Amino acid sequence: MAYSPPLSNNPSSLHAVRTVTSSSSSSAFLSFPPVNLSFASYPSSLKRRPRLPIPNSSPVPQFRVTCGGAAAGVAEIDETQFSDTVLKADRPVLVEFVATWCGPCRLISPIMEWAAKEYGDRLRIVKIDHDANPRIIEEYKVYGLPTLILFQNGQEVPKSRREGAITKVKLIEYLDALLNSISVS
Repeated sequence: MAYSPPLSNNPSSLHAVRTVTSSSSSSAFLSFPPVNLSFASYPSSLKRRPRLPIPNSSPVPQFRVTCGGAAAGVAEIDETQFSDTVLKADRPVLVEFVATWCGPCRLISPIMEWAAKEYGDRLRIVKIDHDANPRIIEEYKVYGLPTLILFQNGQEVPKSRREGAITKVKLIEYLDALLNSISVS
């Protein structure tokens, strides 16, 4: 072992350095010079910084995909409620297919809550959990999340399917265009 000068005047900060030298290997075509590699051994206190405690409350708002009932604006339904809530509804129903692990689903959750309150007199918005309702997912061929599909009179409205996150402005354009196309005022 070779001695390396200390990082500070503190004697406890001394560390040992091990130097390894490679021998040169030459071939008919290539010749490499010897290489010196140094590996420092530092005191264990320098290897890892202590972790700071993470507070329970985060300054970033946390949104959940699952919702409550009518008070929240968007109702969460399952396969057993789909027929009565969506297919037999007397007004258009926008179905949002989501999953708890889906980041874009959590991203648009507040926008969908806003839309449920804003458009509440013209349509109903419901959520269906992708993982808990595989029959509906397969029947309506939902491949991406989140997926929005508008239903009216028990049928999927043509060209109403939309996949992926959506901004509030784009959601307003999407809903206004769909509701005007099916003449709901």
